[in-house]
Amino acid sequence: MRLSGLNYRCLQIAPPFGIHFDNGNRCAQFHFITQGPVLLKNGSEAQWLQTGDAVLLPRGGDHHLLSSSDVESRDVEQIDAVPLCDSISQVDTCSDASEKRDAVRLFSGCMQFDLGGMHPLIAMMPAVMHVGTLLSRYPEMLPMLEAMARESRLERAGAAGILSRLADVVAASIVRGWVECGCGDIGGWVEALRDPRLGKVIAAIHHAPGHDWTVTEMAAITGSSRSVFAERFRAALGTSPLGYVTQLRMRLANQWIGEKGLSIEQVAERLGYGSQAAFSRAFKRETGQTPGAARRALP
Repeated sequence: MRLSGLNYRCLQIAPPFGIHFDNGNRCAQFHFITQGPVLLKNGSEAQWLQTGDAVLLPRGGDHHLLSSSDVESRDVEQIDAVPLCDSISQVDTCSDASEKRDAVRLFSGCMQFDLGGMHPLIAMMPAVMHVGTLLSRYPEMLPMLEAMARESRLERAGAAGILSRLADVVAASIVRGWVECGCGDIGGWVEALRDPRLGKVIAAIHHAPGHDWTVTEMAAITGSSRSVFAERFRAALGTSPLGYVTQLRMRLANQWIGEKGLSIEQVAERLGYGSQAAFSRAFKRETGQTPGAARRALP
């Protein structure tokens, strides 16, 4: 699991207020409430967050933080922010001491969330993951939340940078806790992993994504016929066995091009493509853009 912050905001806002977040499902969104309460509205669902609460929206997307349910929202990107340091800014809408006294304070982060080959897990996670559901089982998370609260309140030198690192750790801990608690009540990919036969195939594919896989070879691992295996695989994962191999390869390609800085030729070779051209065609078919365009789009 790789979770890295793209940008963070320290927000101090006097009610009434409404803040709209929408990163287009491109990254996860984390919110820590230093001083609440705040109403989180995500689609038709709404829940109150209190002082000390932390939530992770693993797929980010369209959601609102409100002082009350009847307040209009303003896009967070349209609110004036003062840069504090690299990737961290501050929003303060309070004009006097009385507004500061009643203000809501929170620390919010947009995070790149990459599970590599385990990417299907993200689609299966709850839309909102609340740290409160994990504290009884993972009490070690409480000191991290308390440290975030202290850094937010005291405004010491370097507090914003420390908060961003703590936010990364808390968000990663929320995901780990969800996985260790059994990934909730979900099926599909996780159930396929738990299936002794399909799980062996998926593990083999992830171990050697560049292998020249055939459906016949994968079926042999499960001890099933080709047709029975293919039908069982599609029913569990919603895609064909070879389609799954291609999806995994392209996720890894994005990671290797972006994070590891490998050349397109190196990525093509690692993933078992006979030529750079063949890899580029597969990449564009799966992602809608060429590997070169994906590299140029990197920040």
